[in-house]
Amino acid sequence: MYFSLPPTRRPRHPLLRTLSLLLGLILAGLLLMFGLLVAAALMIGAALSLAVRQWKRGHAAANPVGAQSARQPEVLEGEFVVIHQRNRPVAH
Repeated sequence: MYFSLPPTRRPRHPLLRTLSLLLGLILAGLLLMFGLLVAAALMIGAALSLAVRQWKRGHAAANPVGAQSARQPEVLEGEFVVIHQRNRPVAH
């Protein structure tokens, strides 16, 4: 399937060419600014989310007095066994 657009016809008048160039530059600038605003909003939201999470973690660790002894240990202890499979490559 062949898809083609009709040929674009640029205006021949120098003033119309200049205006169309300015309109294109303004449109590109607006799109760039919109993208930067969206990126800034996402970065600010992520920073606020991280700050709230850190603030809650700080309050949760400071408030409970006897919670340290009732907490689960951070280290899991256990044993492991190496299983050898013949005729199969080792996947890492």
